[in-house]
Amino acid sequence: MRTILFTGKGGVGKTTVAAATALQCSQAGLRTAVMSTDPAHSLADSFDVDLDGSLTEVAPRCWATQLDATERMETNWGEIRGYLRDVFDWAGLDEVEAEELSIIPGLDEIFALTDITAFERAGDHDVLIVDCAPTAETIRFLSLPDILSWYMDRVFPMGRRLTQSLGPVVQRLAQVPVAGDEVFGAAERMYRQLDGVRDLLRDGDRSTVRLVVNPEKMVIAEARRTYTYLSLFGYRVDAVIANRILPEQVTDPWFSQWKDAQVRHLETIDEGFAPLPVLRAHLADAEVVGVDRLDELGASLYGDREAHGVLIDRDPLRIERRGDELVLSLDLPFATKADLDVSRSPEELFVRVGPYRRAVLLPDSLRRREVAGASLCDGVLDITFS
Repeated sequence: MRTILFTGKGGVGKTTVAAATALQCSQAGLRTAVMSTDPAHSLADSFDVDLDGSLTEVAPRCWATQLDATERMETNWGEIRGYLRDVFDWAGLDEVEAEELSIIPGLDEIFALTDITAFERAGDHDVLIVDCAPTAETIRFLSLPDILSWYMDRVFPMGRRLTQSLGPVVQRLAQVPVAGDEVFGAAERMYRQLDGVRDLLRDGDRSTVRLVVNPEKMVIAEARRTYTYLSLFGYRVDAVIANRILPEQVTDPWFSQWKDAQVRHLETIDEGFAPLPVLRAHLADAEVVGVDRLDELGASLYGDREAHGVLIDRDPLRIERRGDELVLSLDLPFATKADLDVSRSPEELFVRVGPYRRAVLLPDSLRRREVAGASLCDGVLDITFS
């Protein structure tokens, strides 16, 4: 199954572009599903149909759904939430406060992503289009499996053993609720599900991300940061979609400054995001709502390209031999040396860009070598192992 994620700053039109892409895929004869993980669902408004948590056919071979993220969270977080309520109740909080504090903000969006692997396992569709939340939330849920992996692989087993051995003593002395095996089991299942999503989305043959932007300075700046962080965590971006470009038919002098600014911003997008293909969609003369209008947008956007194809194939993380040395290369477009911090342990390479940090597990061929140097040039971090 081919999975394509769409993200961008709120209000750039990513839901409309995702829906239009889904229709293009279905018209190519592919069984296509499009789902929204954005808490502020607008997929139903885009297709102009009623949608819920089930799959609704919106066009031949095209089904859409707006996931009930709360339901997904209850399924994955139930045992942990119950334990947290007991702890907060022991601490003296009233029932309402304990209920509210047992829900960590943002978990509902993260658990919604676990449905991606459910689509993969079912095998009922050839293409899955995902209308993601705005960029900040997208980076948060795509980086979470990496952040959790270090804890789950190292600290979690130790914590579980300590709780099993010392928990009964602590509970007798202080009457503190102690997490049981069902709580640890739920945490482990949650992590394994998110880890499965990560493995699927990092497979460039099966999954890519497309960034939707408007030709505006603030929007482009956020898209640049998003591209950097997605590359840091190993997710492949295969296209940038410049949306709502003023067409040539607009000749009113009032729009002349807007058009001049858009020309400059489009040049910035073309140059800055190269070699990614930049697809263009003009500002429509009416709302793009309903299958017919979405179909027109998709046809003009992709032209002769296959909407479901991998529009550029480049692995953000590569290892190659250069003479007697091995070089690990990590794409970090738009990153600067001031934002970057690199360190290593015997088994891992730690790369931090701004607020985000990734631990890269080194293969045996690199663990036995010393780091000879590191350089950041043209958006590529090269770590040389001698």
